[in-house]
Amino acid sequence: MFCVAPVGTGSNMNVTKGGLVLFSANSNPSCMELSKRIAERLGVEMGKVQVYQEPNRETRVQIQESVRGKDVFIIQTVSKDVNTTIMELLIMVYACKTSCAKSIIGVVPYFPYSKQCKMRKRGSIVSKLLASMMCKAGLTHLITMDLHQKEIQGFFNVPVDNLRASPFLLQYIQEEIPDYRNAVIVAKSPASAKRAQSFAERLRLGIAVIHGEAQDAESDLVDGRHSPPTAKSVAAIHPSLEIPMLIPKEKPPITVVGDVGGRIAIIVDDIIDDVDSFLAAAETLKERGAYKIFVMATHGLLSSDAPRLIEESAIDEVSQCNCRPQITTCQQQKATLLGSVHIICR
Repeated sequence: MFCVAPVGTGSNMNVTKGGLVLFSANSNPSCMELSKRIAERLGVEMGKVQVYQEPNRETRVQIQESVRGKDVFIIQTVSKDVNTTIMELLIMVYACKTSCAKSIIGVVPYFPYSKQCKMRKRGSIVSKLLASMMCKAGLTHLITMDLHQKEIQGFFNVPVDNLRASPFLLQYIQEEIPDYRNAVIVAKSPASAKRAQSFAERLRLGIAVIHGEAQDAESDLVDGRHSPPTAKSVAAIHPSLEIPMLIPKEKPPITVVGDVGGRIAIIVDDIIDDVDSFLAAAETLKERGAYKIFVMATHGLLSSDAPRLIEESAIDEVSQCNCRPQITTCQQQKATLLGSVHIICR
């Protein structure tokens, strides 16, 4: 996620080495591997730190070198145990703050709880809570990648760099998908149309949008704001007040806006977690004549039995970035890790 000069450019690297410390905040081996790759690209050594769990499940962080007056970069990828991951990051940030670090930059490619960024009925905006906790702990800058909603940046009172993985995904499409000129970029819902349009314009391909799918759980409908008011509640406002009754929303039958017959369908999104919507989209595209279906996303969470479901589905390949540890992998290479997609910019 850093654009840096190549190794051996002279005195600039010596300055960087003197004032920069790179830590991995996660005890997960996958995070350590990613951190080492970033350190190699920067030409620096990993900072010495111990992150582990006590027998009573408390997180303990021990920084084993001085960070006084230095710029500290803390790399944290979200593992399956999300809450432990958050505590590891918060405790390490606070430890660097109390050790008089000059600045503390969090490198969190996948921002946890990013789907909970809207108000729900009797719920809360958890992303805002997490942002406040990170800033309170001492974070001075956040570097992340493909936030679920851009508005999350406004939850922080520190600078936020929301980087994009699309250049690498576009490169992968051009180099690894045969006959990609016969492809069409697909948005599995109208909410994903803007992302699909961006990919289609850069690749000079057509776009298709699937409309009428089952209602997503994160829709605004769940907070009740669009429910039609009852006659009793209207009368309670004022006896003479007449408010027209709203017609409740209903999803129309599934339709595909755009031609996918005899073409390669590439579904693009930011997160692959619960794959039900992707599976339904793939089935619809198959029925409409798409002969090959690819799914591409920045963050591959693949929770629960998602790999097995993908294995049994009409999806030919799932491609994702290596910005978080692989929790599970599909057999027969159906879920592939893009080796060309790094957190470090080329």
